[in-house]
Amino acid sequence: MKKTKLFLILPLIGMLSCGKAKTEDKASEDNAAAVSVTIKGSDTVLPLAQKEAEDLMKSDKNISVTVVGGGSGVGITALIDGTTDIAMASRDLKTEEKLKFSEAKKEIEEVVIAFDALTVIVNPANGVSKLTREQLEGIFTGAIKNWKEVGGADEKIVAYSRESSSGTYEFFKEEVMAKKNYATDVLSLPATGAIVQAVGQTKGAIGYIGLAYETKEVKQLAVSYDQGKTFVEPSVASAKDKSYPISRPLFYMFDKTNAAKVKSIVDYALSDAGQKTVSDIGYIPLK
Repeated sequence: MKKTKLFLILPLIGMLSCGKAKTEDKASEDNAAAVSVTIKGSDTVLPLAQKEAEDLMKSDKNISVTVVGGGSGVGITALIDGTTDIAMASRDLKTEEKLKFSEAKKEIEEVVIAFDALTVIVNPANGVSKLTREQLEGIFTGAIKNWKEVGGADEKIVAYSRESSSGTYEFFKEEVMAKKNYATDVLSLPATGAIVQAVGQTKGAIGYIGLAYETKEVKQLAVSYDQGKTFVEPSVASAKDKSYPISRPLFYMFDKTNAAKVKSIVDYALSDAGQKTVSDIGYIPLK
């Protein structure tokens, strides 16, 4: 009788063990299906990447996306180091960055996901509403120090810039300042939102931001690239028709060996839904 009971119990234990193993295998499969992607870099791209990541995760529960700012340089350095899957950038790769990728034997894919109109802003109390490229160069190189020199009140100019790790900093230096150096008294801030806040609170202030960051706290300026003959205000429309002169592409960059992992994020950014988000955020879609 005791032997019979033992033989009956052993198969039962076997069935329970098999059931447990199947459950563990199912859990492993579920975990394996989940994709976790890190995106790091440009503060200009940040609000767009955050919104697209949020929407993508709602539609696909198997994807987890973490988005962190810090500047284009920070994102690209992280991509070189292998600590991010995608680098957000508001500028192209520098020669020295390309060399570092080459030395690390990494082939990088650059995908344009949107366009931006770089916006020059001042405090709303400022009477100046337009500046030429040459005047902007003079302000940020320190040659022009008072608003009365550009048709404004007798008031000291307080210029704000992004930090040197920012793609916007690099783009402004190359495209607006003709590659001249920033003046030593230009105040550097770590984030685009901080520039909006500082300019909104300082009467004599001037700064530059991505179009999507423009708010009622600040006043945007019309800019001339033909020595004052025509001035154009930054907008989605003026960027689309290329009449606004300070426009630029926004990038996702990734290691080609990682293409399969980031495919869903990149595909979504280029999809109709992703490009609608580009417009909703305040940037310029690809089409």
